[in-house]
Amino acid sequence: MARFKKLTAPEEILVELDEEEFTVGFRWLLAVDDEPRTLTDYCFSWMRSLARHGSGTALNPVRVEYVQQRSNVRQIERRLGCEVITGAPRNVVVFSASDATKPFVTRNAELLDMLAPQFEEQLRQYKEEDSFLELVRRTIQDNLNGHPPSINAISQALYMGPRTLQRRLQDSGSSFQRVLDEARHQMARYCLTNSALELNEAAYLLGFEDPNSFGRAFHNWEGMPPSDWRETNRSTKVM
Repeated sequence: MARFKKLTAPEEILVELDEEEFTVGFRWLLAVDDEPRTLTDYCFSWMRSLARHGSGTALNPVRVEYVQQRSNVRQIERRLGCEVITGAPRNVVVFSASDATKPFVTRNAELLDMLAPQFEEQLRQYKEEDSFLELVRRTIQDNLNGHPPSINAISQALYMGPRTLQRRLQDSGSSFQRVLDEARHQMARYCLTNSALELNEAAYLLGFEDPNSFGRAFHNWEGMPPSDWRETNRSTKVM
């Protein structure tokens, strides 16, 4: 999971194992500020829940360490069942080394053997330095559900503020509106080529007010109406 996590989110899971302890931390690839406290709390709770469900045992961490001071230390101790340290150099959740060797009761070796080569290939092609714009595009596409997502919604999904997102896009030579248009353009080509969606359904999916608005935008992108483009490219797989 630690190896492939960044393929699904702008995040890395960092693990360290010695003779006594198994330490898990998180690195947010696009973050420029400290991660929100609620996000750290969620990650710690998620790791505890994952360890319990996966091992089939009621294990708890040995301790959790926070960079920031916390006013609810007792509450966190009760929830996670372990010691809480604040003012630490990094945010980590620490388990006993023996916990790292517990077998996962949900392990499916056959499924893993089938999926791992695909994940390895995606990991080989992954380039962090040029993935930011593509990540924003994918996040926009994931949030196209009848209306165009706002910059606030996308920045929240990427764990950064709207101003930070705008600045990162500007540093990459782009803007939120441009990436939104690119995301809709890519999605439109895919829908028209690989699905039987009616044009009004595609327009709604892409967040356009009506089919006419979609038609005008698509004509600007491709130089022809979407119906004509579909007939020409129906058998071509594009994205």
